[in-house]
Amino acid sequence: MNKVVTSPAAAVADIPDGAVILMGGFGLCGIPETLIQAMHAQGTKGITLISNNAGVDDFGAGILLAAKQIRKVIGTYVGENKEFERQYLSGELEVELVPQGTFAERIRAGGAGIGGFFTRTGFGTIIAEGKETRMIDGHGYVLEAPITGDFAFIKAWKGDRLGNLVYRRTARNFNPMMATAAKITIAEVEELVEPGQLDPDHIHTPGIYVQRIFQGPSYEKRIERRTISKPSTSLGTGA
Repeated sequence: MNKVVTSPAAAVADIPDGAVILMGGFGLCGIPETLIQAMHAQGTKGITLISNNAGVDDFGAGILLAAKQIRKVIGTYVGENKEFERQYLSGELEVELVPQGTFAERIRAGGAGIGGFFTRTGFGTIIAEGKETRMIDGHGYVLEAPITGDFAFIKAWKGDRLGNLVYRRTARNFNPMMATAAKITIAEVEELVEPGQLDPDHIHTPGIYVQRIFQGPSYEKRIERRTISKPSTSLGTGA
């Protein structure tokens, strides 16, 4: 089955206002840049965004936030986006912060059809408020619900027309688990190849999880915070 769509715009054309979207990436690494731009151009509003973070003010999911297209964010980190902070403090944006390990496992559980799981993370804190808790082997646990979405936006390095995907290094991050947890998964890739050109042993996401795929035109791959070590000025003293 050929799952290739003609354009990013065509890939998102049926996404309605109020959709719940899983968005791969960690910070700005491995994010679906082209799909974000297509959603921004389409103007879809009321989005519930499930993502590690909401990008920065002028890049990544941050451009959807700035355009008031996002209603709620479920994520783990918000520290690099001033507009995110402003909207949250003003009551314009609903936010659910989730511990990162719990976030990853809730998505994995959603994709695996698991109805919930107990974790020690958050027990005895506000994270546990309103949730079932249980003592297991003398330790307190919190019941966490799975996370699923209407659509998943996935960024991969290579993919074929059947939707099989290969990620590159740390850009793998949340993408594989999110690809399993949505009703419709849309993948953008840097290189689109024919079936049979990917080594089956190297495929990270099988095509059964992907409904639409296209090759992105270009990628900025911006570095969120560039940090380099400072050269030492000490010459030392010889013996």
